[in-house]
Amino acid sequence: MLIQVWRTGGFAGIERRAEVDTAGRPDAADWQALAERTITAGRDAPPAGVPDGFSYRITVDGTTVHAADPSLTEDQRELITRVLKEGA
Repeated sequence: MLIQVWRTGGFAGIERRAEVDTAGRPDAADWQALAERTITAGRDAPPAGVPDGFSYRITVDGTTVHAADPSLTEDQRELITRVLKEGA
């Protein structure tokens, strides 16, 4: 499973992108479950955010959803944090 996260916005407006390929990882099932919950809770179009807040585009195996601060679900926040931390 390929998970990609794009983060835009914030005070400086800098875009950040990272991805994680879960193939062959011992924790792949955990990533998959988290990704599925995140996709289910996402929106098809970018939601309205807040000034200087972050907006996110999350793609899991070709399915893309959008999310924005401060309305992230716990699952979205966890997936975004993990991908941005571990992804290259």
